[in-house]
Amino acid sequence: MKLIVGLGNPGDKFKYSRHNIGFMVVEKLAKDLLSVGRSEKAWVGEKRHAAEVCKISTQTLLVKPQTHMNRSGIAVLSLVNFYKISPKDLWVIHDDIDLPLGKIRIRRGGGSAGHNGIESIINSLHNPDFVRFRLGIGKGKLNIEHTADHNLHRRAIEKYVLSLFRDSEASSVRHLIKRAVEALEIALKKGLEVAMNRCN
Repeated sequence: MKLIVGLGNPGDKFKYSRHNIGFMVVEKLAKDLLSVGRSEKAWVGEKRHAAEVCKISTQTLLVKPQTHMNRSGIAVLSLVNFYKISPKDLWVIHDDIDLPLGKIRIRRGGGSAGHNGIESIINSLHNPDFVRFRLGIGKGKLNIEHTADHNLHRRAIEKYVLSLFRDSEASSVRHLIKRAVEALEIALKKGLEVAMNRCN
């Protein structure tokens, strides 16, 4: 079974923030694989796992943790233990501030690179060897004209990732979500290596 986890924060306040690109991708993947009508009814709140779960098939489960980003590992660990998922079958989709908007990188293992959701999962599983679909959300530029070319200080990163995408970025965001869904579908149908070769 593949456990495909999109990272984000629950609640309307964060729905379209940069940090929620993982949620956006699994929601779009569900619509593509089940149809729009079916996918809306397929998401079920699983309180025991602290997550919303969408069962695509007996072999594919989509997940949106409802614990807030920095506690994502609680939901992931619960589901991994319940379904007896191995690291190679755990795929996590998340935003990456170190990649330009629209870029996708797929890799197995590694550190958290400062991402609170990934760090929480690593700490909860005591194992970093799961698959990450890293989605570029921009290089951390301030959203004000006269400093638009300056990198953010670390203390401002949280504010940046919780900010909404700008109107001028809408087309790039739609394209990113589309490409991420395509990468996931390729990985499901043809294998992860094929998806990595095409995207990385």
